[in-house]
Amino acid sequence: MQLNLTKPICFFDLETTGINISKDRVVEISILKVYPNGTEESKTWLVNPGMVIPNEVIAIHGITNEKVANEPTFKDIAKDVHNMIKDSDLGGFNSNRFDIPLLAEEMLRAEIDFDMKNRVAVDVQTIFHKMEQRTLSAAYKFYCDESLEDAHSAEADTKATYEVLKSQIEKYDELENDTKFLAEFSSRKKFADFAGFINYNKKGEECFSFGKHKGKLVTEVLEKEPGYFGWLLNADFPLYTKKVLTAIKLRSFNNKLF
Repeated sequence: MQLNLTKPICFFDLETTGINISKDRVVEISILKVYPNGTEESKTWLVNPGMVIPNEVIAIHGITNEKVANEPTFKDIAKDVHNMIKDSDLGGFNSNRFDIPLLAEEMLRAEIDFDMKNRVAVDVQTIFHKMEQRTLSAAYKFYCDESLEDAHSAEADTKATYEVLKSQIEKYDELENDTKFLAEFSSRKKFADFAGFINYNKKGEECFSFGKHKGKLVTEVLEKEPGYFGWLLNADFPLYTKKVLTAIKLRSFNNKLF
């Protein structure tokens, strides 16, 4: 079958130095871009993370420090990655909670703006967990009746994710062949930032989801405690979270002027 697309969608997978969104780095990225007419384009990069890859992580994805020693840094490839995904929706396996947040951090470190304002994200893992509660390898076996060779290879995982989504749409009548529907279906609780420090209340207003101001409006906190904004920017929060906070503060400031 073919996905019913109104714009391209980029399925992607990251292999990294660990699972800390703020501190860990990409060591491999693979992107499979699918166009509305069904045409596919793919690209995989090995990346020098600029830090040591821990042995326990190497044991999972098999990418050694020696293997990436002479590869480009993410900053070196950031423009190419951006050019490939800038007109596209995004898809992945656990991508809403890990791959997209970490990609955003890498992009912002490379001084390339990144946001999700004009795109949606389809998380195939969420669809899978809602329907079957399994892993990617099990999903590939269950939906496609094939064994996933080279699991934890970014390229193999990316291709498998794409094939699983197509099979999911065929299997479940309640799934619409529409990226906006799939994005909504595969989303979890909505946050203004990727890391989940800022969520929305029932009115769609941004609220802090942590600490002493949990549940309070971001705009009210920043107005009453100006120093809190400075603390947040200097603390160990993800760059994308800081970007969202800055945008909220600027929006609030501009609203007061008009």
